[in-house]
Amino acid sequence: MEFFNNHKKLFRTAFLFFAGLTILVAILPALNNQKNNKPLPGAEPLSADAVKGKNIYIANGCVACHTQQVRNVDMDKMWGSRPGLAADYADIHRTDIWRNTATLMGTERTGPDLTDVGNRQPSKDWNLVHLFNPRTVVKESIMPAYSWLFTIKKQPAKSDVIVNVPVAYLNGEEGKVVATKDALYLIAYLQSLKQVKLPDGTPASDFLYKRQQETAGATGATKELNGTTLYTANCQSCHQSNGEGLPGAFPPLKGSPVVNGDNLELYVGIIMNGYSGRPGFGVMPPVGTNASLSSAEVTAILNHERSTWGNNAKKVTEEEIKKIMDFVKLQAPK
Repeated sequence: MEFFNNHKKLFRTAFLFFAGLTILVAILPALNNQKNNKPLPGAEPLSADAVKGKNIYIANGCVACHTQQVRNVDMDKMWGSRPGLAADYADIHRTDIWRNTATLMGTERTGPDLTDVGNRQPSKDWNLVHLFNPRTVVKESIMPAYSWLFTIKKQPAKSDVIVNVPVAYLNGEEGKVVATKDALYLIAYLQSLKQVKLPDGTPASDFLYKRQQETAGATGATKELNGTTLYTANCQSCHQSNGEGLPGAFPPLKGSPVVNGDNLELYVGIIMNGYSGRPGFGVMPPVGTNASLSSAEVTAILNHERSTWGNNAKKVTEEEIKKIMDFVKLQAPK
């Protein structure tokens, strides 16, 4: 029993015991994981601006409401094209020597998952407006406004990034909303969040518990796609539920000559390849390409837009839209 009465031997033995356990249980498995799990071939490291943006994301507690993990259940299919893999997080490094913010996977989705938000919402203009005041673009949003990441100037400099916020959201202040460097860093981080495609020939895991596809008629033909639902998922965040857009930020679809016109090649080209030809409005990203919309889905969206908010244009068919999509893909910038 002399061993238990000698505090030096006792504490030395306890220290060596726990040090050995730490090496065996924590350090060696971690090193083994680093060796077995490598980033996917198409993964790109964060830029210097995105790294700074990640620190701002952490400092503002964004992880408390937003996850970065696509689970292998069907309800998560809206957040990414496939379930997450260990390789998706393999190139994430420590914040610094003292802090191991290896991943920001989160545990609660008070807000939407951000795993693939760089593809799902790549518009810099939309992200800046949303960050200044989320209710500007999503009236039901409970996300706090991050207006302290912006300044209001009566005479912005040429180098300033001006955010087109409707006057109603300026609380009576006069001038232009200008994004600070911190706001731009945070947007750079959010736009860097993109789910990397698997190498050719590598099968992705299935989403489990899939809902059965609704069918119509005895032939088992797939039920006609709901254009309203597709519009809500892909277009409403910018053009709004009433189709009126946001003045100075996003153009209206209500009464739009493009929506109501006969130039379907231009119309489909805007959806699939994006557009920058509207003076006073920001660049529209290639929503259709980013979301991998099919010809049937694009047709449903077009027919919804051409028959809603007082629009009364001719209905289009999937056959003619498919031909146009095949053509506009050839015209897409490389």
